[in-house]
Amino acid sequence: MRDESRDTVLVVDDSPETLGFVTEALKKTGVAVLVATSGDAALAICEKVTPDTILMDAVMPGLDGFETCRKIKDNPALKHVPVIFMTGLSETEHIVKALDSGGVDFLTKPIDVDELKARIKVHLKNARSVQSAHVALDAAGRHLVAVSAEGSVLWSTPQIHSLLAKTGDADTCLFRLGQALGEWVDKTVRTEEWRKSFMLGLSENLAVQLHPLGRVGPDENLFRVTAEDEAGQVSALQARFELTQREAEVLIWIAKGKANKDIGEILGLSPRTVNKHLEQIFVKLGVENRASAAVRGAEVIFAL
Repeated sequence: MRDESRDTVLVVDDSPETLGFVTEALKKTGVAVLVATSGDAALAICEKVTPDTILMDAVMPGLDGFETCRKIKDNPALKHVPVIFMTGLSETEHIVKALDSGGVDFLTKPIDVDELKARIKVHLKNARSVQSAHVALDAAGRHLVAVSAEGSVLWSTPQIHSLLAKTGDADTCLFRLGQALGEWVDKTVRTEEWRKSFMLGLSENLAVQLHPLGRVGPDENLFRVTAEDEAGQVSALQARFELTQREAEVLIWIAKGKANKDIGEILGLSPRTVNKHLEQIFVKLGVENRASAAVRGAEVIFAL
């Protein structure tokens, strides 16, 4: 049975000699050690136990260490676990490949025991600090997501997944959210727009307000997400102004300052069709221009 009070290190290597040597060295430091002789075996262990650190051999038959690391990092529950590569490959391309796959560090074989202990200690401390911060945010019940400039979702609170589940495909929606935020970061990071909130339509029934909170790491950009009950807004606008569903949807985006072209892209309509809906909206609201329609629509939307 695993001792929950001890740090746990998973050692992954197809060499019995390396496994034996590293395992004995680690046990003397008081940590609990798990062993796997292949990438597949490591993944199977990680499905049942979340180690505090993983020591990964780079070159193994079958699933190599690089691909195993990528699969580990694809699991949100394991993203915070530091993976330290053990490799006899010292060429720059292999070092880059190790880091690119999600590793945080590498040790060159033959392994120096003192160096191994020191690096594990540092990465355990760093990982624990990061995880504590994430747990605190999770417990606070906030909708937060962090993305890289390339659009990769680095982490998100459970509330984000619950929100995106409303679309029916949370994983796809999270990927789209990350890509959209990455593009936004790339375009605005050096402009005044960086601090301004903005709207994003993720599906026909889910629009969100994104609030940039700043950069919290070298390439970790944090956003707070505010959900909008678009279905409730549509119903309220229909009841107030006797609009069709599509007219109500157009009015919502008009109230949020979107141009016809943008509204067409969000709702899957041509700008001409959007304009025809807008003409009917003017008549039903008793207004003569877009600005007045936006004001009337906003009064209903923000009163919800």
